[in-house]
Amino acid sequence: MSADPRAPTKSILVVDDDRPLRTLVRTSLEEAGFRVLEAADGEQALASVHDEQPDLILLDIMMAGISGWEVTSALLADRSTDQIPIIFMTARGELADRARAFGLGAQDYVTKPFDPHALAKTVAKTLDEIDRGERDAALAETLSTLRKEQLTEGKTPPS
Repeated sequence: MSADPRAPTKSILVVDDDRPLRTLVRTSLEEAGFRVLEAADGEQALASVHDEQPDLILLDIMMAGISGWEVTSALLADRSTDQIPIIFMTARGELADRARAFGLGAQDYVTKPFDPHALAKTVAKTLDEIDRGERDAALAETLSTLRKEQLTEGKTPPS
């Protein structure tokens, strides 16, 4: 899957404290035609977002210092960054974490380990939905699916 050479290159910020994982994700995204920025922790991520204004952020939750949750809260509190889409990529696969992520407005949630090529396709699909103005519809569909999963597990859905 290569990007259209006439289209502007979209930039993706990969935030994870695991350097080999960042390298793997970067390689896959670059093969898919994206420009990749990297941050090893939440503090670097916030600085990079303000310097570069990426088109999408791939964000780990569990990092030393500022967590992915805190990065997300900081981005949402700033009008210049509150519309940047976030896809969480994390080892935390619990339903409560997924619900929290989507409740914050995450566009997607990918659990580790994952296929880096599938992740690149998820990024491309997410950016395509946003470009077509379907961001809210995609999020609503995801929340609906999540609520069904919670009901199946006997948990109360988020309001």
